Amino acid sequence: MKLRFEGDLTELLAGIGALSQDNWFSEAEDGVLVRVGPSTGNLEVGLEQGQAYIRYGHKHQFYRGLGLLVQHGSSGQAFHIEEKQHIHTVGPMFDLSRNAVLTLDSFKDLLRKMALMGMNSVMLYMEDTYEIKGEPYFGYMRGRYSEAELREIDDYAYQFGIEAFPSIQTLAHLEEFLKWEPVREYKDTKGALLVGTEKTNQLMENMIEAVSAPFRSRKVHIGMDEAEELGRGKYLDKNGYVERFEIMMAHLDKVLEIVRRRGLKPMMWSDMFLKFTSADGTEHFDTESQFSESMANRIPSDVDMVYWDYNHMEEEHYDKLIAKHRPLNCNLVFAGGVWVFNTFGVNYGMSLNATDSALKACKRAGVGEVYATLWGDDGMESNPYIALLGLQFYAEHAYAEGELDRAKLAERVKFCTGIELDAYMLMKDLDETPGAEPNNEKQSNPCKFLLYQDVLLGLFDKQIEGLEMSAHYANVEQAIRSSRVPEAELDYIFDVPEKLCGVLKLKSEIGIELKQAYDAGDKETLRRIAVEVLPAIEAGVQDLRAAHRKQWLRMFKPFGWEVIDIRYGGVINRLDTASMRLMDYVEGRIGQIEELEQERLVYSTTNRFNNKGAGWCSFYYRMASPNVFFHVMNPF
Repeated sequence: MKLRFEGDLTELLAGIGALSQDNWFSEAEDGVLVRVGPSTGNLEVGLEQGQAYIRYGHKHQFYRGLGLLVQHGSSGQAFHIEEKQHIHTVGPMFDLSRNAVLTLDSFKDLLRKMALMGMNSVMLYMEDTYEIKGEPYFGYMRGRYSEAELREIDDYAYQFGIEAFPSIQTLAHLEEFLKWEPVREYKDTKGALLVGTEKTNQLMENMIEAVSAPFRSRKVHIGMDEAEELGRGKYLDKNGYVERFEIMMAHLDKVLEIVRRRGLKPMMWSDMFLKFTSADGTEHFDTESQFSESMANRIPSDVDMVYWDYNHMEEEHYDKLIAKHRPLNCNLVFAGGVWVFNTFGVNYGMSLNATDSALKACKRAGVGEVYATLWGDDGMESNPYIALLGLQFYAEHAYAEGELDRAKLAERVKFCTGIELDAYMLMKDLDETPGAEPNNEKQSNPCKFLLYQDVLLGLFDKQIEGLEMSAHYANVEQAIRSSRVPEAELDYIFDVPEKLCGVLKLKSEIGIELKQAYDAGDKETLRRIAVEVLPAIEAGVQDLRAAHRKQWLRMFKPFGWEVIDIRYGGVINRLDTASMRLMDYVEGRIGQIEELEQERLVYSTTNRFNNKGAGWCSFYYRMASPNVFFHVMNPF
């Protein structure tokens, strides 16, 4: 669509130019006249008698309006749209700490898509992936961003009215920094800092100075979640037993002193405080316990509390947890999730339903700042691009008064990303398999553990026995292939899911077939598997690896890919060893295959036998082997 703009465009021209590079509109003298101006607060977009208008209250709304204009005005038919933003701050949290550090080009591409959606905030989760002068081991070989790179991200976001700001860790979740021997002086436990020392306090100063300098925003997320280890390592040796709440409050006071001195606005995860209210000090989502008056009074009110909750389906649950935060008298922020965690796909069944309940509760309660987290737990086999439907869901909720219009969502995600909603939804079927709970509410992740499990050891074979996984993955492979649109810019994001299904239709149940043939003494079947099936699986894994490598290097910095590369290498090598072992047995060079002599056991209680999903495993090394991958004499 050709457009020409009239009005005060001083702050908009850079963003208009950036969006025009994606070729869904162009500026031209003979284009449709678009009158741009302020509104009373709502976004108004329309086309009347061949002329268009965009009236907006905030800068980011203009770019949503521009997208709506092209989406609805390309036909030349008159229209008028008026929207009110009911969640005033909305955006993603990109996990840049679990190996997958977005390249600047990918980050900018995602920002352009966010602009079309009407998002106005982005949180950069960086445990150690930013530079600190004088700390060479901080983010060493981890793809850390330089100050210049972070400034470039901030500048690019700013032109769209998107506020970029850092989310760091100032207490726990610092395993990747603290693993280095030269920084042992900072270490309490494997992942928690040794708080209360001058060296740690200086590190906090340097962290906050380094990470806040590149950004216009005065917001800084200081983390402090899941710090159960706190005070239980070197701190205990030095100071004796001190209650975690007391240790945390002393450390928080120090961090806030640094933050306030720099004029920054802090926020932190609230889960540790929620846990402190529970009877055993560990329950994050206890809806019945409450903050005592003394505890509430100790928690500073000038730090925003970020309530994270990713998988509850009931609106009442969110109502209660939001209300539970009220005695703190802090600004409350909500963080939900788009489940790319620990999988190659996206658990859209759970993500969209949980988000719908959460955001309805947020709007009722007046929680006006909301983030969609995209965690990359255990190495990030997934990616933010296949989660774009989830981000669109957040954006449309922010501009919807009540129920979300699903037809509008489908139209918007197709326009903003070029991919059909139904194609995105196929990503849930990588894990929403036979045996899964409806909407995969129990977070089964078989697409990952069935790829990485060893065919001779069969750790998950009993887990999936009788669940017809092979047929499921064959069907999903065909569905993905049929949904693809080669000319679409983002069609490439379906290469890995399609090829993964091609592997799993062969590999998912092969261990069960092997065990049955071995127990029956069926050497001909074992020979066929060794000579035909396992080599075919190996070839499929090689194709999958090549597609995944190409995708990774297009989206992310190279650091971290070596982890996934090694995982694929492990699968391929073990398939080769399995073929050799089978042929040695079939041809009489060995009298038994000891791995196949072992009884198969259920992996976990999350399984089809108690109606709680098809199984879950959090870590690659537990999927690949029950044996020792590493041994730490002293985890602290």
